[in-house]
Amino acid sequence: MNLWEIFVGIILGMVEGLTEFAPVSSTGHMIIVDDLMLKSKELFSQEVANTFKVVIQLGSILAVIIVFKDRFINLLGLTKSARESVDSSNRLELKQVIIGLLPAGVLGFLFEDYIDEHLFSINTVVIGLVVGAVLMLLADFFRPARPKAETVDQVTYKQALSIGLFQCLSLWPGFSRSGSTISGGVLLGLSHRAASDFTFIMAVPIMLGASSLSLIKNWQYFTLADLPFFIAGFITAFVVSLISIRFFLKLINRIKLVPFAIYRIVLAALIYFLFL
Repeated sequence: MNLWEIFVGIILGMVEGLTEFAPVSSTGHMIIVDDLMLKSKELFSQEVANTFKVVIQLGSILAVIIVFKDRFINLLGLTKSARESVDSSNRLELKQVIIGLLPAGVLGFLFEDYIDEHLFSINTVVIGLVVGAVLMLLADFFRPARPKAETVDQVTYKQALSIGLFQCLSLWPGFSRSGSTISGGVLLGLSHRAASDFTFIMAVPIMLGASSLSLIKNWQYFTLADLPFFIAGFITAFVVSLISIRFFLKLINRIKLVPFAIYRIVLAALIYFLFL
């Protein structure tokens, strides 16, 4: 058992857990931590590294499912209480989630190869970080004085579709799925907490689908020798995501998006000077 490999798995799992759902771009952080500090590509083949990133994402997805377990039970119609069934008309429905997923899902399917071949570079990540930060600042400065939707249960079909269109921006590496959808939701009249809840709920099916396809594609590169590395990353990503998601949701209505936007600009500058 290589302790350095386990250490690398833990650190990358922590980065994934801290940044996947916060509006700060997990891609940008992976560039700094992995390429500059850990050099995991020197330990593993590119295929193993890609599979590892999928595995730790699954850890983060599991954390979201646990945090929102009651919400997903309601969305899937698995509640047993008759009273809950009556009140379900006042809740977020699966239809809103599907509508929100469609725009980015369709574009991602059509342009996946082009994005992988042409948009994954340090330059594009820096651009995504900065432009995403500007969008977040605009969202906080131009949001409605009073939110039209205080909770995620008040999200309309039109708002769901519009947030889904904003999510298309996250196909640009460095833009951040959370950054684009929370900003879009706030501009459309959702409270910061409602936009965050909707963002995290939408993230589960789209990330689960993408991760599953990628895992199937790279499964042949997985070996038992890599198992400690994968387990360390998965468990760390799950635990850290569980803590960071709960913390973020308690904090977002208070601090809004400006601090995250400033952080993104600082991160972009750091990446630029270190790599460009």
